[in-house]
Amino acid sequence: MLLNYIWGGLMLVSLATALFSGNLKEVTSAAMAGAAEAVSMSFSLLGMMCFWTGIMKIAQDGGFIGLFTRAMRPLIRLLFPRLPKHSKATDAIVMNITANLFGIGNAATPLGLKAMKELSLLNKSAVASNEMCMFVVINTASLQLIPSTVITLRQGAQNPFEIIVPVWLVSIAAITVGVTAAKLLALKE
Repeated sequence: MLLNYIWGGLMLVSLATALFSGNLKEVTSAAMAGAAEAVSMSFSLLGMMCFWTGIMKIAQDGGFIGLFTRAMRPLIRLLFPRLPKHSKATDAIVMNITANLFGIGNAATPLGLKAMKELSLLNKSAVASNEMCMFVVINTASLQLIPSTVITLRQGAQNPFEIIVPVWLVSIAAITVGVTAAKLLALKE
């Protein structure tokens, strides 16, 4: 609520300053240009999100997610030791990790919500379980092999793909530190 007042106040101060300095026309032009760019960027991201969400649905229906789940099972068992072997939570976690690997955080969001819902159904306490905390860490750090959202946003850049190696390094560092901290701070049961 306080943030709404801060942003509202900043906008009023900006408009008053533009009015008194005689730059109201430039501010209006910049606001309109910014709004047009926001709509254009939204359509670019929406198209990319629809494409990857469709790919994930095809992968799920075609059995690829099941194969990927089996391949990732040893890692999932290590990270989530109390999860039942063949639970809906495991499938949802794998789908979320897959979406994040391809850098489609927007498509990963509904998958992450589904995973957290499934983990919540398995949790017998009002306190977040170790598995829920670990999932939040992994989802937040999100190791990305192909940072497609960032590449989409960098389409006007001279080389939009030059971001890949730095994203790998930062993702690996973030997930290593996050998983280590989650394991060290896990509640004993």
